[in-house]
This record gives sequence, structure tokens and C-alpha cells, in this order.
Amino acid sequence: MPKDFRATTLERAIGRQLAGWRDERQLSLTEAGQRVGFSSAKLSMMENAVQPSAVLDIMALGYVYQVPAVEWQAVVRQAQYAEQVRALGNVTVFDPAADFANLVFEATVLRTFTTDLVPTLFQLADYAKAVVQPDDPPRAERQAAMREAWAGRVGGRDPLTVQAVCSESVLRPVIGGPRVMKAQLLHLMELSELDTVSLRVLPHSAGAHPAMGAPFTLLSFAHRQHNDVAYFETFVKGEYVEEPAQTEGCARRFTALSALALGEGESLELIAEAAAEL
Repeated sequence: MPKDFRATTLERAIGRQLAGWRDERQLSLTEAGQRVGFSSAKLSMMENAVQPSAVLDIMALGYVYQVPAVEWQAVVRQAQYAEQVRALGNVTVFDPAADFANLVFEATVLRTFTTDLVPTLFQLADYAKAVVQPDDPPRAERQAAMREAWAGRVGGRDPLTVQAVCSESVLRPVIGGPRVMKAQLLHLMELSELDTVSLRVLPHSAGAHPAMGAPFTLLSFAHRQHNDVAYFETFVKGEYVEEPAQTEGCARRFTALSALALGEGESLELIAEAAAEL
């Protein structure tokens, strides 16, 4: 066991599963330990994730508890993955946030929903500077790369189609001061004139909607072998979701958001109204 072991959430979930197997069979730690040949202390440490659960130990418990093979094999795979993650330590194998600009450049259609910020692709430099914290230059660089990737697709032979739905809350905060915010809103109005851009506002009057508090971006690609990819980002990290069932769920939510949003003309009027108030 590592000298300063700290269990991951996955390892803690594995421990709870092991404890659940034992509880289902109404065995005490001592009884279960005797059956599998472990000390009760070792079994307790595995269940409470005080130490990593070795694959062979999980297999032994699955056998002794007579757990269905499919169930214990799933836990074994989790333990193997946990081992791999621990072996890598802090090494980042793949960073979706850093890679996202590449997908923007490759995509044919980008659908995005934002709750409190102008979509990254549409942000002016001064607005973006006001949004990103001074102690987070990597994020500023990533977002600049996204805007550059889109800029390279706006006027080319194969332009990227962008469909954006923004909450009305995006228009109201005076980010960067009145001058910066007004310029940003006017920029949105200019972008809405592009044939490849659809910009619609979800008004406050729409009430609850299918993506409350969950901004996301969904990208589609030309190659049949390339599935849609959903992208989620917080100030901590970015994450891809690629499972078709989940990306299809994102697509349905975007369609529902679009149905609740104002039309493009009404959206433009609301953006103009917000700009006039500054």
C-alpha cells in the first residue's frame, strides 16, 4: 500500500460494493474473513477503502460470496482501471479542454447552449479577458485557440455551421464594464447576420428548461466513423461525452431548448434592447 494512500471515489465505490456483497449474505467481518482466508482487519480496510482492493482479492471474494460472474467481473474491471489511474499519478493522458479547438476545426455542425456567458466562439478579446481569471492563463489560451479555429472556418469553402441558444441571463451582466459589454452585444448582432450562424435567446419567461444549470456544446462531423461528441467545461476541467445514447440525449435537449427559445428576429431585438440599455 502507498505510504500516503488516498482513496479515489472509484476505489471507495469498490469498497462499498464489497461491503454490500457481505451484507447481502449476512456475514460478519470475522465470518467472511475466515471463509476467504483474510483477516477481518484486511477485509475491513478493503471495504472502507483504507487500502486498494487487489484484483485477485476481489475475485476471491466474488467466488466465496457466490456473486454472479458478470457482477464480480465488472468490479474487477473497475479495480484494474483504478490501478492504472493510480500508476499514472498526476500524468494527464488526454486533456479534452486542450483538444477541443481541434474538434471545432474538424466539425461540420456545432450546437451550443450557454447559461451565463456568451459562447466562447463569439467572445471578443476584451470580454474574454474579463471572464477568465488572471491566475488561469491556460484557459485563456485554450479559449483563444477555439475562437481562432472557428475564425478559420467562417469564410472558407467548408464553413462550420453554428447553432447557439443562450439564456437571457447572458445578456444582462455587465462583464468588463459597459463599453466592453456593449461591444460584445453588438458583435453578437453582427454574427447573427452570417448565413452559417443561428443565434437564439431563451427568455426568462420560458421558465424551467431541459438543461437547467448545464451548458454544453455538441459537435457533429462529416465522417461516418466519427460520432457526435458532447463537450462540458467548468473552471476545473473539460470533459468529452462520446457514448451515442448520451450524445443523442444532448441533441434532444438542444432541440427542446430551440423550441423554447425566441425566433432569430425576436432574439436579435432582445440583444439590441440589452445593448441600448448600456
